[in-house]
Amino acid sequence: MSDLAWFLVAAVVKSIIAIVALLTAFAYMTLIERRVIARFQRRVGPNRAGPFGVFQPLADAIKMAFKEHILPAKASSFVFLMAPAISVFVALTAFAVVPLGGPTPWGTSAIARAWAPYIADLNVGILYILSISSLAVYGIVLAGWSSGNHYSLLGALRSAAQMVSYEVSIGLALAGVLMFAGTLSMVGIVEAQVHQGIWFILAQPLGFFLYAIAAIAEVNRAPFDLPEAEQELVAGYLTEFSGLRWSLFQMAEYINMITASSVLATLFFGGWTLGALNGVLGAPFIWYFIKVAFFLFVFIWLRATLPRIRYDQLMRFGWQVLLPLSVVNALVTAAVVAFGLSWWVSGLFGLAVLVIAVGVYYLRARRRTAGQMELARLDFGTPNATVSVGVALPSSVRLVSLPAANGAVDSAAEKGEPVVVG
Repeated sequence: MSDLAWFLVAAVVKSIIAIVALLTAFAYMTLIERRVIARFQRRVGPNRAGPFGVFQPLADAIKMAFKEHILPAKASSFVFLMAPAISVFVALTAFAVVPLGGPTPWGTSAIARAWAPYIADLNVGILYILSISSLAVYGIVLAGWSSGNHYSLLGALRSAAQMVSYEVSIGLALAGVLMFAGTLSMVGIVEAQVHQGIWFILAQPLGFFLYAIAAIAEVNRAPFDLPEAEQELVAGYLTEFSGLRWSLFQMAEYINMITASSVLATLFFGGWTLGALNGVLGAPFIWYFIKVAFFLFVFIWLRATLPRIRYDQLMRFGWQVLLPLSVVNALVTAAVVAFGLSWWVSGLFGLAVLVIAVGVYYLRARRRTAGQMELARLDFGTPNATVSVGVALPSSVRLVSLPAANGAVDSAAEKGEPVVVG
């Protein structure tokens, strides 16, 4: 066969392998997450379906397949059925340019290069990932709109605003890495780290943390899972979905987690390398798997640790904290690259900003805690019946003293009558 034919065959085979691997990873990520969170909460977790619960994903798949599929009477049926498929398609497509190894791990011939451990090496790989991942919001918005449920629509609109807000910070956070690498190719960025002898986490610590936080928000994971805020939206855009359609949205979320972890490992931690271009000889993807597994564990750790924040806090944090810091980081990195300064200049700047941010947060948290630990004086009408209680209250709670005027409150309470204070 010709070189083009080998390239096409290899691309099709690698695409099938990647899809099967991602679907399998999604299934077992659900099991791993449940077991890890159970450990955090001093529980056992699922362990009945097979040894150590390894057949639990299969049991869940069978359960989802036989659950009732609900189509709301007021739903737009075609869009309602297509929305989950759009989310999964976008999640799978974004992974196409993620490299698990270099272009020549098995030789330099045309056939060997065709079977390199990635589907495609685009010269605009990062731009491709950003553009494809931004399409994920369409699946969520269409799901909420087509359900005919106002709460689902509200959850979908929340997700649209959230993803648009944090995508701006994602692009700017990655700008520093692109300046140091001088390329948009994912493979080229890894090779640039090998050539410069550093991982870009050292030159861009601030960009790393900004991208990590924004990526967590973009994939709707805790503590930024506001589109699924069931305490006020029932279940957000997922309210009317059940069975396999519901599981497709979960599949898209976990695959997006894998893609975000892959971008972090590739852009900031050298991808498949560990001090050498080819990593492990013959199996360059070993180090890639280890790094991605670590970041997936961090995703689960955050979900088990942090509570969901309010929507106003989410938007304020995105626009007033992440975006300005991303702009400053991009400007400083541009100055370092333009003037030919060493990489550690931007690295020290990023560390200084992170230390200042942690200090400010710590001082504000202490001041908030000191303000909340007030003595609540509950006056029951007589000077000798005053009770002082030390309690920690949220900043939105304000305690007031309601003195009884001429015993009116006491007498009303004794008679069982309603007390009106005005």
